[in-house]
Amino acid sequence: MTVRRIMGTEIEYGISVPGQPGANPMVTSSQIVNAYAARPELSKGGRARWDYEEETPLRDARGFTYTGALYDPAENLADEDSGLANVILTNGARLYVDHAHPEYSTPEVTNPREVVLFDKAGELTMAEAALRAAHTPGIGPINLYKNNTDNKGASYGAHENYLMSRQTPFADIVAHFTPFLVTRQVFAGAGRIGIGQDASEHRYQISQRADFFEVEVGLETTLKRPIINTRDEPHADAERYRRLHVIIGDANLAEHATFLKVGTASIVLAMIESGAFDGSLGIAEPVSELRAVSHDPTLAHKIELRNGKRLTAVELQMSILEQAEAYCGADADPDTREVLDQWAYVLDALARDPMELADMLDWPAKLSLLDRYRERENLDWGASKLQAIDLQYHDVRPEKGLYHRLVARGKMKRLLTDTEIINAMTEPPSDTRAFFRGRCLSRYPSEVVAASWDSVIFDVGADSLVRVPMMEPEKGTKAHVGELFERCEAAKDLLDVITAD
Repeated sequence: MTVRRIMGTEIEYGISVPGQPGANPMVTSSQIVNAYAARPELSKGGRARWDYEEETPLRDARGFTYTGALYDPAENLADEDSGLANVILTNGARLYVDHAHPEYSTPEVTNPREVVLFDKAGELTMAEAALRAAHTPGIGPINLYKNNTDNKGASYGAHENYLMSRQTPFADIVAHFTPFLVTRQVFAGAGRIGIGQDASEHRYQISQRADFFEVEVGLETTLKRPIINTRDEPHADAERYRRLHVIIGDANLAEHATFLKVGTASIVLAMIESGAFDGSLGIAEPVSELRAVSHDPTLAHKIELRNGKRLTAVELQMSILEQAEAYCGADADPDTREVLDQWAYVLDALARDPMELADMLDWPAKLSLLDRYRERENLDWGASKLQAIDLQYHDVRPEKGLYHRLVARGKMKRLLTDTEIINAMTEPPSDTRAFFRGRCLSRYPSEVVAASWDSVIFDVGADSLVRVPMMEPEKGTKAHVGELFERCEAAKDLLDVITAD
C-alpha cells in the first residue's frame, strides 16, 4: 500500500482590474498568460501550441459519450483564433485561459508533497505574471486571487486529478469516495463569508465551493456541478487507467491543507481499488449534507448516514482514518505514514478546537483574522471591511496577500522552502513523463510545435511532423531519458535515438 500515484491539480484564479469593473475577463486573462510567456526561457523559440487531438471531454465513465452541448470543443480551440493564450511551461505545467480565468495545471507528479510543490509554483507563476502585466505598456495592474468565488453567484474551480486502475468499478468510486469528499472540507476548506451562491446570508462557512454543488454524480463542471465528476479522459492508456477528475474542493494556500487534501484522497482511492470499504459510511443526502457541514464552523453538525447512524464530519473522517490505518498496516511507506500521521493529528485537533489549527489550515487561519478584526471594530458578518479581508487572504501578491503576510511572520507552518518552489517554476518533476515534456520545451523550443499531457509533436524539417506518444505517465522520466538530453544537441538527434529504440 502506498499513497504514491500519478496526480496533480488545476487551479483557476480569480481576476480583477482595479478601477475597471467592466474589463473583459478573457482579454485580461490572456494578458496575464502572455505576460508570463515573455519569460526568456519561454520566448526564445516559437511558442508550442496545445494539442487537442486526443482530448475526449464528452466521454462519460458510466459507459457512454454525450453528443449534446455540455461541452463545446470550439471553446478550447478558441485560443488559436481569438488570441486567448495557452502556454506549456518548462516544468511540464500548462498555463492558459479557461473560460474567463487564467488557469495553472501542475505537471503530473507521484506524491502529495510534490503536488504541494508544483501547486505553490503555480502561485508564484501567477504573481510574476501579474507583475509583468502591470509593467507592460497598455495593460496596467491586474489583481489575481487564489480563491473560488466572486461572492456574487459565480464560482471557479480548483480541480484535482488522480490516475487509478481502470478495473475499479465506477459505482464503487461513487459509493465510497462520496462520504470522504463531503467531509474532507473540515481540513481542506478555504473559508468564506456568505451562505448561498450569492453570499446573501452573512455568516462564515468552511468551504468556498460547497454551495455550488447540486447533484451527486454527473459530467458537468460549471453547471449542476456534481460531487463525483464522470469525465472519462485518462490522458494515458485507456485500457489500463482511469483519470478521476475531482472538481469538488477549494483552492488552498496553506501547504498542509493541500498536502492533506490530496494525500488522504490518494489513500482512500487505493482502498477503493482494493475493495477495502464495506459501505457502512454512505450518506443519506450527500448534497445537502455537504452544505450543512460547510455552514457549521463549530463542526457539531450530525450527518445522517444511510444506515440511520448520525456522525459529525470529523467523526466520519475518523472512521475512514481508522479503516485506513488498518488497511495500510505496519508496511506503509514513509510518504504514506506521513499522511496518516498528519491526518490523525489534524482530526484530533479539530475534535478539540478547530482554532488550534489556525497555523496549519486555511479556514481556521482566515477565521482567526476575521474574528480579531470583528472584535476590534465591533462589526457584524455583513460588513464590507470583512469581505475585503476575506478576499485579501487569497491575493497572490506576497506583499498584499494576508496568507503570505502570515507566512512572513512565521504564523503558518510550512512543508517547503522558497528555494524549492522557485526552482519548481522552471524545473519539471523527475519521475513522470512531465520530465520529457519539460526538457523538450527547454532544450528544443523552436522544434516543439505542440504538446499535450500524452504527446509531444516535433517539426524537425522532415516531410511531416513527428508525434512522440507518452501514454505511460511513469515513462519519460529523468532516469529514463535524462542522459539523452545531455548528448542530443537537436530534437532530430533525440528522435533518431527514440525511434531506433
